[in-house]
Amino acid sequence: MDARAGRTDSEHMTRAEFETRVPEGDDREREVCTRCGFIDYDNPKIVVGSVATWGDRVLLCRRAIDPRAGFWTLPAGYLEHGETPEEGARREAREEALADLSIRDLLAVYTVRRLGQVQLMYRATLRSPEIGAGPESAEVGLFAWDEIPRDAIAFPTVRWALAHFRRAEASAVWVPATNPEGESTRIEDMTPGT
Repeated sequence: MDARAGRTDSEHMTRAEFETRVPEGDDREREVCTRCGFIDYDNPKIVVGSVATWGDRVLLCRRAIDPRAGFWTLPAGYLEHGETPEEGARREAREEALADLSIRDLLAVYTVRRLGQVQLMYRATLRSPEIGAGPESAEVGLFAWDEIPRDAIAFPTVRWALAHFRRAEASAVWVPATNPEGESTRIEDMTPGT
């Protein structure tokens, strides 16, 4: 219910007429309803995922959907309302790889400005080596470090997470990583071979 307008969100949205302006007390342009003053905040989306292992092997999923269909990624996706980031990371692994995970700790927090994403990546352990392709995956696999198909990785943040995972595993104490210095997060740079 939109208390300011005295109507439900669905009623509000069907009658809303928005204009782009800086609302009073704000410092940036937003979409504001000209009828009731409702502000449609367009905030970053949270993506959750994991670098999950079975022994010395890393779980990867070959994407069956765009963007980047046919390329390899870590199990990850958008956080749903009502779940913790850890629950979301476990759900994404179940959905994409039919995998059951134990979350170990937070590996990294990445910001992809162009896409409006904040990505929370975890270190996780598979509870069983039993995996399979979910609806968004063409195939899944457990890869030894030197078998990872680095020339077919879907996104730069997957590369970053794998590199940060490798460093974290070699470290007695790990502080969650962030975007590597100088690395681009522009969508135009997220092309094959980057």
